[in-house]
Amino acid sequence: MSNQLCSVPKSIAVGICLSLLSILLGFSLGGAFGVAEDSIKNQIKVSGDAVLQSIYKGDVKARDAVVKKSWEYLKRAHLHGDAIGTASLASITILILLCRLGFVAQASAVSFGAGSLLYSLFWLLAGFMAPELGSTGAAKESLSFIAIPGAGLSIMGVCGTIFSVAKTCFFRSSES
Repeated sequence: MSNQLCSVPKSIAVGICLSLLSILLGFSLGGAFGVAEDSIKNQIKVSGDAVLQSIYKGDVKARDAVVKKSWEYLKRAHLHGDAIGTASLASITILILLCRLGFVAQASAVSFGAGSLLYSLFWLLAGFMAPELGSTGAAKESLSFIAIPGAGLSIMGVCGTIFSVAKTCFFRSSES
């Protein structure tokens, strides 16, 4: 088994590393929230305060609503990093254990790993940007260039894994 793991293509290793980075991001955010939740919440409030007159037109309730939703976005970054990163790592492990590591399997590993990290970063950046922009919608829209590829790559990774597993387990010739 160790020889098989040592001979894993580099693209699979890239997918594993990206998945682990996503998990690390999620765990790091969770740790940061545990250690400095009040400081983080204060920082996003301060960034809203900086534009209270120019963006929010002095409406403290509007600023507070965006700051509250921004904190939710930061928590989403934590949860998505852990969840999608773990799902991608499990998916890649399944590919290694069950499938011939051809092009589809390798592309799926990289796609899922990259998607997990990108999508988590999207929520993190949206959470920090929203107070300055005056809206969580504006933050999401300005970062759609990260969100769409992140979600798309994750979906492609899942689909490629399903395809590879189905091909290997259900359509493999009896000779192989």
